[in-house]
Amino acid sequence: MNLHRFRSAFTATDGVPPPLPINRDFGVPGLDTLLNELGGQSMNQGLYRVIKPDQVAAATLAMEAVFPEYRGRIVPFGFDWLGRHFACDFKRVESGHPLVLMLEVGVGEAMEIPSTLLDFHNVELVDYIDDVLATSFWRNWRTLNPAELTFNDCVGYKVPLFLGGVDVVENLERIDLNLYVELCGQLRNRALTLPQGQCIRNLTFCG
Repeated sequence: MNLHRFRSAFTATDGVPPPLPINRDFGVPGLDTLLNELGGQSMNQGLYRVIKPDQVAAATLAMEAVFPEYRGRIVPFGFDWLGRHFACDFKRVESGHPLVLMLEVGVGEAMEIPSTLLDFHNVELVDYIDDVLATSFWRNWRTLNPAELTFNDCVGYKVPLFLGGVDVVENLERIDLNLYVELCGQLRNRALTLPQGQCIRNLTFCG
């Protein structure tokens, strides 16, 4: 798996590679190479990150909890600054390679990306980086919040878009990634059970 174009555009700025290599590709050709080379690393001040090999199972369960309609068909491999996860989708396959799915936790939607794991890194993230990683939005956030994100942080919506939140910098906050995913999953699944026309008017977080 040659990541030459990806490496020309992305530099690891945080994180430590996993100490032991894995020999499991999770059914996705080349995924073991990606995880061995880049797993646990944060690229370009937190813009994009690759999941650690030992986090794949937990990330899969977390994404299936948020998006139960994709249960049994995805394997996450990375996530971005907004907490959006990227996964290989076994229901969409091209020449034996599953295609990529973007799971937008704060939006409550999934977007199909017509690329394999390799092309996602060497083409989509390089030639269409603003479309995939919302880099213009990222720069606006970074202007007001210059501190670098840690590997376990993301910038989440204070009010998720599927609950009527607005897609503006003022509706963003730095938050622990796992907590954000769990909260959005609970809220999304609750919202899906509401009768048509009913809405959630007030949110109270206790912790």
